[in-house]
Amino acid sequence: MFEMIEKINSAVNNFVWGVPAMICIIGVGLLLSCRTGFIQVREFGYMMKVTIGKMFQKKHAKDGAMTPFQAVCTALAATVGTGNIAGVAGAIAIGGPGAVFWMWVSALLGMCTKFAEVTLAVHFREKNEQGDYVGGPMYYIKNGLGPKFKWLAALYSILGVLTVFGTGNATQVNTITAAIDSALLNYGLITEEMTGTVNLIIGIVIMFLVMLVLIGGIKRIGSVAERLVPFMAVLYVVLAIGLLVINAECVPGVFVMIFQSAFSPAAFTGGVVGSMFVSMKRGVSRGIFSNEAGLGTGSIAHATADTDNAVHQGYWGIFEVFADTMVICTLTALVVLCSGVSVNYGTAAGAELTISGFTYVYGNWVSIFTALAMCCFAFSTIIGWGLYGTRCCEFVFGTKYNKIFMVIYACMAVVGATIDLGLLWGIADTFNGLMAIPNLIALFLLSGTVVRLVKEYRADRV
Repeated sequence: MFEMIEKINSAVNNFVWGVPAMICIIGVGLLLSCRTGFIQVREFGYMMKVTIGKMFQKKHAKDGAMTPFQAVCTALAATVGTGNIAGVAGAIAIGGPGAVFWMWVSALLGMCTKFAEVTLAVHFREKNEQGDYVGGPMYYIKNGLGPKFKWLAALYSILGVLTVFGTGNATQVNTITAAIDSALLNYGLITEEMTGTVNLIIGIVIMFLVMLVLIGGIKRIGSVAERLVPFMAVLYVVLAIGLLVINAECVPGVFVMIFQSAFSPAAFTGGVVGSMFVSMKRGVSRGIFSNEAGLGTGSIAHATADTDNAVHQGYWGIFEVFADTMVICTLTALVVLCSGVSVNYGTAAGAELTISGFTYVYGNWVSIFTALAMCCFAFSTIIGWGLYGTRCCEFVFGTKYNKIFMVIYACMAVVGATIDLGLLWGIADTFNGLMAIPNLIALFLLSGTVVRLVKEYRADRV
């Protein structure tokens, strides 16, 4: 039974993340970049000024909304997760060091894709029965493309509900248990036989924490994200930069290897990865798995922002992809490639490869800090995707089912902590790709609206 599911999923996954998908994802990102005059490059300085430059300004959001900073923290909470740690390591193991280069390419175009998603989400958002702002791909499809495309909005929402249980919850909890188990085993506090019981306890604790945060509503989600995201990001970045300082002599060579391997992976992987397309596929798919540009999910959080200008919030979308992929994913890749840890190319790998890089350089004591960082990463992702799933469920079934969905979603943490998720990772990857299809169609058709909003914003700035 499981073998049959795995074969079907593998076939669908190969199609979803095949040549057509690469063309669509890169093509839409390139189209939006050209039509906006490569806003992510040309106005990078301005973007940093209106995001980081105003990050610490005190502001209280209206009822039913988050501050712009809380909104981006919630979106980052969902994106900065196992994709940055396990996903990048897996991309390098299967696609070679060159996968990092293609991750950068997808991020460069993805900045504009995310900018368009956020701008459209805020522009076409609504208020629900509870007085909360709701928006995202399903709303800009419905309100931007009209009633005849409502089926496409519903399709996106249904795929979103199915995706959150794997991508947003079970796989994240599995990463938390792996990190905690690794730390406890390194110090001899538990034995291999005890991990099952420990994982069950972890799953139950996470279940109650997730339920507590989600049922608290928009305000509580934003408040938790606002505190958790900066803390976990700083902790991880400090550890990673410290490792690079220790191995500074390796850094230039690793960058050369990344660029050369992008076009000739066989030369750096002993022939195991022989195709440039394999490297490209892994880099692009894991990049999207991490920063979610093209999926549209992050725009659901941004739509809750207390802002009067859609384009202004769109700049936070550019910042989100930059922070997620160009900073944190790059640091993870450098940790793996500079640490000296052995990479078995062609063999699936995950968070354990990144942890090995840290422990190889720092020693076993650092497993405590990596476990803490990974727990924060993964838990924040669970919270962010919980909001996404709730909004998708609400779009199809109405607000009355929101709390039922939240309870079911929280209970999924126990499943993620106690079963082998090898197949679930593959299914999650497939659903991620399927979600992108209706969103990319909408972005293509609404690209003119994005251009118009940008022109109006620039005119007001002058």
